[in-house]
Amino acid sequence: MGKTVKVLTYDVGTTGLKSCLFEINGEIKLLESEMADYPLHILDNGGAEQDPMDWWKAMCETTRRLIIKAALNPADIAGISFCSQMQGLVLVDREGAALRRAMTYMDQRATLEIEEHMGRGLKIGGINILKLIKSIRETGAVSASVKDPVWKYKWVEKNEPHIFEQVYKWLDVKEFLISQCTGKFIMTRDSAFAALLYNIHRQQWSSGVCKMLGVQVDHLPEIIRSTDQVGGLNKEAALALGLAEGIPVFGGGGDASLIGVGAGSISTGDTHIYTGTSGWVSTVVEKPLLDITSMIAAIVGAEPGKYNYFAEMETAGKCLEWARDNIALDGVGCYRENSSIFDDPEKSRIEIYNYLTALAGEVPAGSRGLIFTPWLHGNRCPFEDPNARAVFFNLNLETTKKEMIRAVLEGVCFHLRWMLEAQGRKVSTSRIIRFVGGGALSELTGQMLADITGREIETVENPQNVGAVGA
Repeated sequence: MGKTVKVLTYDVGTTGLKSCLFEINGEIKLLESEMADYPLHILDNGGAEQDPMDWWKAMCETTRRLIIKAALNPADIAGISFCSQMQGLVLVDREGAALRRAMTYMDQRATLEIEEHMGRGLKIGGINILKLIKSIRETGAVSASVKDPVWKYKWVEKNEPHIFEQVYKWLDVKEFLISQCTGKFIMTRDSAFAALLYNIHRQQWSSGVCKMLGVQVDHLPEIIRSTDQVGGLNKEAALALGLAEGIPVFGGGGDASLIGVGAGSISTGDTHIYTGTSGWVSTVVEKPLLDITSMIAAIVGAEPGKYNYFAEMETAGKCLEWARDNIALDGVGCYRENSSIFDDPEKSRIEIYNYLTALAGEVPAGSRGLIFTPWLHGNRCPFEDPNARAVFFNLNLETTKKEMIRAVLEGVCFHLRWMLEAQGRKVSTSRIIRFVGGGALSELTGQMLADITGREIETVENPQNVGAVGA
């Protein structure tokens, strides 16, 4: 038996941050976890923002609670790592302070910027053919979506020049937290690739693509591997977190990279499906691939030489959250008033979703003809349309909330099937699919996904923690 070590990992999602304490000795064992929520600011112009300091405050708060809950000696922590949402834009000054709220992966306001740079001249799939070829040749992908980070960067440059002139570095979500911990500015390879400015052949920033799109290369931080140690926890961060100064801080990875690792989908051809706030289908491949018509690309994985052929939908679990707030916990609020579980936020979240899926389970497959399209904030794959919106279709006088809740779940699962079929046009997806994320806590949803896709669906222990396990 090897040495037993304890590590802290942070799973930084769209709606909240989870701190997890693991013990590693031949196997990975989750000892304790703590969760804190924070707001997502949806703006009228298509913006979707979060305050980076909300992430940091959540990290500090949950770490301190975890230390007390686990009766932990901070000196026993052997390392810190991260898994986080990706394709955010966090612009910081030389001291690492955020200059504005972060623009998240859901932000879709930069329609004029993408049209100006990519939508003119001879085009394929709406993208300038010369810029498309150059981007694919160097980065293995192309900034073809209004939600890609470079267009957020260009939006700030055009609309907030007083902020843009103060920019020292462009970071992603976990990279901001790493800078808070260490005072260093880095970006892991998978995050750099997700910026779509990373030369996959030279494994460095692409000066050519940066020049073509008008990105200042000196705004981009040093690129490291997911397994690299960035540095030690500095004194200020240690005091804020309640940890010991000098604890090694590692790069970690984005959720699109590490959730597959935590799910055990790591061999070529392995497919996993994730449903959290967003949702995706991901298959492990060994080379860059791109389907511009379906908006699917193979992104750099945490393991060198592996890529994740990745198809994403913007709102998956977010659809059920919307149904929770606007169908189940509406103005009447009868369930809330007659339940004591709201004293524990994490327990309440699980119990409410159990309640909703139990209601949905009382309705036969097909929701008695009711159809829901899960596009509450536009759509990305297998078609790009920031203006796509959700619809309940075929409502009638007999329709109840139970049918509506089941239709929401079925709509998400059918969209996942649509993306799975789109992947199948380029790669062989696996017969057995690992299903992870908060949605995988529901046996009903897992069975529904199996029925709709015709595949064997497997879940793992604590499927909502796979990102932290991957970290």
